[in-house]
Amino acid sequence: MQWTLVIPLKPLARAKSRLSDTAGDGLRPGLALAFAQDTVAAALACPAVGDVAVVTDDALAGRELAALGAHIVPDEPGGGLNAALAHAAAVVRSKRPESALAAMNADLPALRPLELTRVLDAAAEFPRAFLADAAAIGTTVLAARADTELRPVFGPDSRARHRASGALELSLGEVDSVRQDVDTGEDLRAALALGVGPRTAAAAARLLIPGQ
Repeated sequence: MQWTLVIPLKPLARAKSRLSDTAGDGLRPGLALAFAQDTVAAALACPAVGDVAVVTDDALAGRELAALGAHIVPDEPGGGLNAALAHAAAVVRSKRPESALAAMNADLPALRPLELTRVLDAAAEFPRAFLADAAAIGTTVLAARADTELRPVFGPDSRARHRASGALELSLGEVDSVRQDVDTGEDLRAALALGVGPRTAAAAARLLIPGQ
């Protein structure tokens, strides 16, 4: 099964505010872009992924991610994360109704293509399925087969919210790179320990991170 990934990205100037203890205002936008670039590059290298659609209104991010091979979908609703994902899913399905869809975070800088393949192959066994993040509170991937609506409910406690929505939680080991999103300095250190992509490595080298 070939998947279309839908990846949301807020304007870089507002991204990753929880990293303020690690990266100042002048560095956070570049760090957020680096996360997204490494995430998209790894996703496009995944054998199970046929296409990546990034939903964003950030002009710089749109240009940089399109250069990697992603399709850019404008965030027309402007109604927040779940509205953006639902809009992008509708755009994809209007062109390819048979497409299996997976919403995935843009902040997975350690993402490994073969680990993502394991997650998507497991998700293909169910109408809707999701993978919890490393903190076991949020969600990094929500997948829906071609005959099923995505119905995203990301946000606080999204693991519980997706489970309550009827999506099956995937119990997989050895997919740490797909679980490790980055919201805080501690998350960034964990991602660096896993091994991040080249753009994140270069951006993180500008930071003073204990233990890096």
